[in-house]
Amino acid sequence: MARTISIGAQGFEDIRENGYFYVDKTGFVRDWWLGGDSVTLVCRPRRFGKTLNLDTVRCFLSTDLAGRGEELFGGLEVWADPAMRALQGTVPVVALSFADVKAKDLPGMLKGVREVIAAAFDAHDHLRSWDGLTRNERIRLDEVRPDMDATTCARAVGFLCGLLHRYHGVAPVVLLDEYDAPMECAWTGGFWDEASDFMRQLMNSTFKTNPALGRGLITGVTRVSRESIFSDLNNLVVVTSSTPLYQTSFGFSQGEVDAALAEYGLSSKREMVREWYDGFTFGGIGHVYNPWSLTQYLQFAEFRAYWANTSGNGLVSEVVRRGGARLKADFEELMRGGEVAKVIDEQVVFSELATRPDAAWALLFAAGYVTSPGPVPEFPEDEPRRLRLTNREVEISFDRMAQGWFADAEDDLDDLARALLMGDVRTATRRLAEVTLYCMSSFDGARRPAEREPERFYHGLVLGLLASLRGRWSVESNRESGFGRYDVALVPADGAAGTDPAVVMEFKVFDPDEEETLADTVARARRQIEERRYAAGLVGRGIAEERIRTYGVAFRGKEVLVG
Repeated sequence: MARTISIGAQGFEDIRENGYFYVDKTGFVRDWWLGGDSVTLVCRPRRFGKTLNLDTVRCFLSTDLAGRGEELFGGLEVWADPAMRALQGTVPVVALSFADVKAKDLPGMLKGVREVIAAAFDAHDHLRSWDGLTRNERIRLDEVRPDMDATTCARAVGFLCGLLHRYHGVAPVVLLDEYDAPMECAWTGGFWDEASDFMRQLMNSTFKTNPALGRGLITGVTRVSRESIFSDLNNLVVVTSSTPLYQTSFGFSQGEVDAALAEYGLSSKREMVREWYDGFTFGGIGHVYNPWSLTQYLQFAEFRAYWANTSGNGLVSEVVRRGGARLKADFEELMRGGEVAKVIDEQVVFSELATRPDAAWALLFAAGYVTSPGPVPEFPEDEPRRLRLTNREVEISFDRMAQGWFADAEDDLDDLARALLMGDVRTATRRLAEVTLYCMSSFDGARRPAEREPERFYHGLVLGLLASLRGRWSVESNRESGFGRYDVALVPADGAAGTDPAVVMEFKVFDPDEEETLADTVARARRQIEERRYAAGLVGRGIAEERIRTYGVAFRGKEVLVG
């Protein structure tokens, strides 16, 4: 009989006590402990078992669960090692999670962190009645509360470690889950500098200048640059998606997925499951599946974008939205199922996300939105890697993301597409003007010279069209056709045998030295379409010329004319 699946259960103790579906990842506890590293940062995409693995470490080591090893770990990989069995329940653990610290401003972030740390002290409340406390320590304990000042908060975990070390005679382990969640919000919210100053103090006090620390284990999505957060943490071992360490400890392997599908009578869906939820690569291991989505599929037996429906897209959405024309153009290629070649430096520098495209690709890679088929290059920070969207679920996620960018201009975008396809020039001009104004503000164009806007914004327009027309039309941009490259084309999915119209568009900026009116600019654009035979590529695909509509689009500042 198949085990019960408990969606969202992230507590190891609860899963084992109730016999819920569980894929054995306890080998991570053994491998991490025997590795002997002082402080370890493991970066994996969201919903990849980071929280459950940290709680597994807590349950195995914590003195609070001494004597329950056989009950919780019997039959699992870690329990097969006699040396590890002797370790169970012998180490005090400080468990922290910043997963829910997602504030819109600095005071909100500090409030969230204070509450997390105060709760960690409450978990060791027995210390308050300990006779071994000094008078000053009792005063400091009373100062640790949800309204403590920032300095007290930053030093609190180190203080707690010192007390636990003396009380138990064993140096404690500190577990910190989703360390970077507050920092993502700080970047999108515009308070990065202040937030990073505080987090630097907290990290150093907890993991660097803490003489009572036994081991530290940190998880997150991104490897935030050492200069920003982990200043002076030269004892930190960083495990990214390209690192061989713990490459089988997060996510489900093909063998684990096959066993799960067989347990729930779904083996016949193997290839479709691979298309939707496979595609991740960690270290040298490919065909790693998203465990959150796979577990949801096992329960409901329906193919849905489960990962896309969870929170956590905000930072990625902002990075792509704020990015320049090159980043948007590359994204168009990915959303069409293509690949791009990029150098990936897995150290994400938040301050450079808006100015350095390679920093943006590092984030997208770390977050699991793009994957790199094949082996890791010998020099991964210097050699370009082929990147594509990870799987069908991620494609849906980006469609929804692009649609979200145009939420306030959705009607205008739909009307624009409809007018272009129907040959309604007047409506197309009016709606494109509205969408242009929206794109100039929403895609960071308003801060750039007006004469450069069309080249900057129209990739944002294309992304919106890609998301809204997918299924019936494909949207292409900057493609070779005839004797040049057209700007945008809408290509009907029904192809040569169909009846849907196709569209070719050429964008031009008004040139006051050559033209008197926007109509002259439109004429210039249309001449280019004709002279360079931009429709030839569509005709070559079997689309009859009478189905192809061509448009010149002229811009002068924020004025738009379609003809």
